[in-house]
Amino acid sequence: MSSSERQFTQLSSGISGLDSLLRGGLVEGRLYLVIGPPGTGKTLLGTQFLEAGLEAGDDVLFIHAEESASDLRANTAELGIDISNATFLDVGPDSEFFEEAESYDVVKPRDVEDGHLISDIREAIERVDPDRVLIDPITHFQYLEPTEYQFRKRVISFARFLQDRETTVLATKTPSNQMDTQLRSLSDGIISLSYGDEKAGRRIRLRKHRGIGQQDGSHGMEIRDSGVEVYPALEPEQRTRSFDPTQFSAGVPELDSLLDGGLERGTVTILSGPSGVGKSTTATEFLASAAADGSPALAYLFDESIDTFSHRCETFGIPLSELRDEGTLLVEEVESLALSPEEFANRVKTQAEERGAELVVIDGIAGYKNAIKRGQDDVELRRRLHALTQQLTRGNTAVVLIDQRRDVTGLHEPTSENVSYLADNIVFQNYIEVAGELQRVVGALKKRVGGFETVPRRFEITADGLQVGDPVSGMHGVFEGVPEQHGDGNNQSSTH
Repeated sequence: MSSSERQFTQLSSGISGLDSLLRGGLVEGRLYLVIGPPGTGKTLLGTQFLEAGLEAGDDVLFIHAEESASDLRANTAELGIDISNATFLDVGPDSEFFEEAESYDVVKPRDVEDGHLISDIREAIERVDPDRVLIDPITHFQYLEPTEYQFRKRVISFARFLQDRETTVLATKTPSNQMDTQLRSLSDGIISLSYGDEKAGRRIRLRKHRGIGQQDGSHGMEIRDSGVEVYPALEPEQRTRSFDPTQFSAGVPELDSLLDGGLERGTVTILSGPSGVGKSTTATEFLASAAADGSPALAYLFDESIDTFSHRCETFGIPLSELRDEGTLLVEEVESLALSPEEFANRVKTQAEERGAELVVIDGIAGYKNAIKRGQDDVELRRRLHALTQQLTRGNTAVVLIDQRRDVTGLHEPTSENVSYLADNIVFQNYIEVAGELQRVVGALKKRVGGFETVPRRFEITADGLQVGDPVSGMHGVFEGVPEQHGDGNNQSSTH
């Protein structure tokens, strides 16, 4: 059979997100290198690979050199990972296997020239006949070879031996200059792990996956109570539903009139304004109206706790608790530095799909950038947010992003820096100064689908929620924040 006709059998790594990056999983009978500094999760990832094999009915072999079998069983059991039925082969310097194989002087590893250790391991593999093997770490073999040439020769022979037996191998290694290039070139796949500070978090990247390909780039990774979790960065997908510009009403007639009926499904709206002007309250009107009509809605809070959000909604007469109990509205508070951008995006995407969400509110963009773990800079975080909104709108979900501007009055920039490209619609809220008094106005600057009023309206936040009045006419300079009356002065708009 030619290489082009060869069919690959792919196996689960035991980590669904990693399988996704691998375009379906590990290829049976191949050698994979898991490389990363100490503490990045190499051994844990490998044990989940073994557990997946045991669950599939495979025979698995754990070749280890740095921890005892009893410690490895105990450590993995604490995370709920069961590898008790694996065969353990301890090749550490203090192990019986090592002593029986030959009396090596580990202080002078270059004195070892006959590769007897690997020969004995091959014999053990023939006895166990495993489907999966974890070598943790393969560095131990490197230290026992006198030269890079000899190590390459041994590993090539060993890899071919395993391939002939259709054994899938994961080998772990800490980065170093010594022989790294040799191992990388010999491996069929390279899984690279890293860990920065608390703000950067853990990252995973696939450097190679021979014959299959991989999802490139840096991706989110966490070590949780259940083990390693991987969160691939979202990739653009085809629209899953035909575009349906059905509108969401805010339930506030004057605001709906300003927006020519409301906000359309499958679009992204940026609701922009300075602190305290009423952005969250306005978004809540859309959430409550959608949920009350039976359209599932989701809200993710970065700038406010659920307690204060709930209290404010109930004060304004929005039955938040009732809607949440009915299941039509989900509200989540996102803890600072708890999630990578990929994990947050996957969470939103999954919850939106499971609930059939038709409206998603993210409050807000600045809070997202400050709270999400940063494996990237602000530009990359905006790209991640853009990818998430694309995923949602392709499923015909409407998205509202709340954006806080720095200017209190005036409209020097409609949004904060470099986020306007995310929007199909831009709705702004602002303060204006009239006769020494600060008043609020709301208007639309952009609406990709449908029309909108070009003159902003005054609004107030009262005990009954958002109260929007007539268009602000008879004045100029509204967008500068200090409007002046013109004409005969008889056209005074009111919020009442």
